[in-house]
Amino acid sequence: MLQVLPSLDTGGAERGCVDVALALAREGGLALVASSGGRMVRELERGGAKHVTLPVHSKNPLVIHANAGRLAELVRAHGVDILHARSRAPAWSAYWAARRTGCKFVTTVHGPYSAGWPKNLYNAVMTKGDRVVAISAFIARYIETNYADVAPRVTVIHRGIDPAIFDPARVDPGRMVKLAADWRLPDGVPVVLLPGRLTRWKGQAVLIEAIARLGRRDIAVVIVGSDQGRHAYRRELEALVERRNLGGIVRLLPDCRDMAAAYMLADVVVSASTDPEAFGRVAAEAQAMGRPVVVTDHGASRETVIAGETGLLVPPGDPGLLADAIRDSLALEAGRRAEIAAAAMAHIRARFTKDVMCRAKLALYREVAAGARP
Repeated sequence: MLQVLPSLDTGGAERGCVDVALALAREGGLALVASSGGRMVRELERGGAKHVTLPVHSKNPLVIHANAGRLAELVRAHGVDILHARSRAPAWSAYWAARRTGCKFVTTVHGPYSAGWPKNLYNAVMTKGDRVVAISAFIARYIETNYADVAPRVTVIHRGIDPAIFDPARVDPGRMVKLAADWRLPDGVPVVLLPGRLTRWKGQAVLIEAIARLGRRDIAVVIVGSDQGRHAYRRELEALVERRNLGGIVRLLPDCRDMAAAYMLADVVVSASTDPEAFGRVAAEAQAMGRPVVVTDHGASRETVIAGETGLLVPPGDPGLLADAIRDSLALEAGRRAEIAAAAMAHIRARFTKDVMCRAKLALYREVAAGARP
């Protein structure tokens, strides 16, 4: 099996690619990945998979055409049964390579695509797979609404988190102490955490407005994530913090390399995305750590969070209702907090782990390789 995606630096598509490749390698299969490279390549190769560096990140039509020939050569050289594309530009190359060689073609849709001509034509390659994997029921509905003839070939396989990492029992208290010191958190105050890259649709500004309405000075709010070059947006958020007189409460911090410890420091974890999440890894990871979550009520959050049982859902872009939900979560009594933690951990471990994802993906590959119809 050969997976193709632009790079292996960071992100949900990249994480899923590596997890599936390593699962296939453990079962004795030949797991190939073609990308332009990245920091996950070492993990991939140490686990027994093989990486091939190709310029599949390029959207240049000439490069896409040339990549089709390169992928076809890999298919023939290694006897590849299935080409699996996870992004549009490399999917066009993989689609043409599959047609040239006769191997099966699978795609994964990781999120909604912008519409309009010629975008619709460009996007359509993600619906050409013998099977089309949607990472949530929300994405499956998006595909079926916009490409009705594809519906019989769509299979929902949720993303999965690693329970060996996101397990409260595995987090040494020393890691939490170190991170609290690095973040300069005051002792004995509740912590509200919003992880995610700094981009407008992730809702950092909505959270800041909610904290202003909450009216509490005895809390610490941590917004953690890289701005990825969006310096103007970071400055907007910093200015908003100052205007709302929250300078001693809200912290804007860069990426955290120990998110398991970060979740353990949090009394409530927030995902305030104003656009629907295609999956919503933060909500899944936080619940796996037994943390109360408050997430916006759209997209795949309705699948990963059971409203009122494992977390709270609030309308997107409403700082007043978000403030109410945070207030309620911080006020939870110890017994109720323990009940929510147990329900959340059981929910995630039953449905949204990488082992569940990989088993479903490998079963799909076997069906496709055997020529089984959806």
